[in-house]
Amino acid sequence: MRRRFLINIAVSDFASLVVGVVVASMLVFNTPLPWLAVPGIWLSLAALFVGGIVGTYISARSHARAAPRPTYGRAVWVVGFALATTAATILGTRAYFSRPFLGTTAALWFGLAIAHRWVKRWRPWTQPLVLVTAEKDLAEDLYNAPHTDILDVLDPGGYDVPGRYPEGTVLAVDQRSVLSEETAQFISAFNRAGRPVDSFIDVYEEHTGRIPIVHLMEGWELTTPWQQTGVYEQFKRPIELVLVSLTAVVWVPLSLILAVLVRLDSPGPAIFRQERVGRYGKSFTLYKFRSMVVDAEVDGPRKTIVGDERLTRMGNIMRKYRVDELPQLWNVLKGDLSLVGPRPEQRLFVDDYAERIPFYTNRHRVRPGVTGWAQVSFGYADDEVATIEKLSYDLYYVKHVSPWLDLSILGKSVWTVLSGFGAQ
Repeated sequence: MRRRFLINIAVSDFASLVVGVVVASMLVFNTPLPWLAVPGIWLSLAALFVGGIVGTYISARSHARAAPRPTYGRAVWVVGFALATTAATILGTRAYFSRPFLGTTAALWFGLAIAHRWVKRWRPWTQPLVLVTAEKDLAEDLYNAPHTDILDVLDPGGYDVPGRYPEGTVLAVDQRSVLSEETAQFISAFNRAGRPVDSFIDVYEEHTGRIPIVHLMEGWELTTPWQQTGVYEQFKRPIELVLVSLTAVVWVPLSLILAVLVRLDSPGPAIFRQERVGRYGKSFTLYKFRSMVVDAEVDGPRKTIVGDERLTRMGNIMRKYRVDELPQLWNVLKGDLSLVGPRPEQRLFVDDYAERIPFYTNRHRVRPGVTGWAQVSFGYADDEVATIEKLSYDLYYVKHVSPWLDLSILGKSVWTVLSGFGAQ
């Protein structure tokens, strides 16, 4: 089902691009074949298609272990990558191009890519699962996941002989459970029949994008995969420095405009500074546009909640689109932050959570980020229960950090900025 879904998305994106090219050519050149009207356009057209193919491949890889979903952020990534490839080709070769044609093609392609994803979200693919676990809460999380069809939840120590299940069913076994003889024989027979048997934890992570914290022992589940990301860690920062520097022509002028609007909206400085905890527990000064009234934390720091009365009018708008975090790109240049990673917390909260929440400090194994997996998947946490749930997403990122996961998070973050929708 996973491979079929990814192929379906890729074919639909390619068909959307073809339709975009044909319709745009009719509107701009009065012919469905643009190279007949303008022979010199073939190079920029080829770059658009190659960029789309490569962008689609990277988008498919960015699903990593997570269950692939028809997210709008990936449409942003594919179309954006194709346009960037085309722009680079035009600059490098001085090839002919038509702004109306490329602009119309991109708009139609993006609109169709969003549309077919919207349709697919109404009828998501599902994987039939039989769970062997005593963790009812975790089984409930899987039941609520969008791509699972839970056929049965078996008691590991039970004595009832399970029934027959349809072809394609995956048996997800909790390896920390003590199995009864009957359950062990059923699992063995299921496996001998050539039917898929998987780890319950792996299935849980794939479909929820979270680490089941109740299953962690001494943290070895995090340490071993994290140690395997050393090569990517060496290249991640140089790549981010290049990206932030190249996009400075966009975010610097936008930051200046926002700074003026913040000052006009309410009295006080435009930039808010606060001590946060970074990699390995080291403190640094985080910068962001002030979104609250002055002296909002005069009575001590507290979590931001939905409808917080301390937020200014401009602050509400900036937080919706996450542009209040633009000054943190300076933190990226300084080395305090990465573009992607667990969001840094205040020292007071970190010290408190470290005492009461197991494995909380494991989120500091990687450099914190301007955006992160927990932000695009869960959003703000305003109490301890929500913080534990958010931590399960952060630890998933620590365990599975990769360029593909980072690209997925950046795509979702860009969609949030453009649309104002999505986890914050």
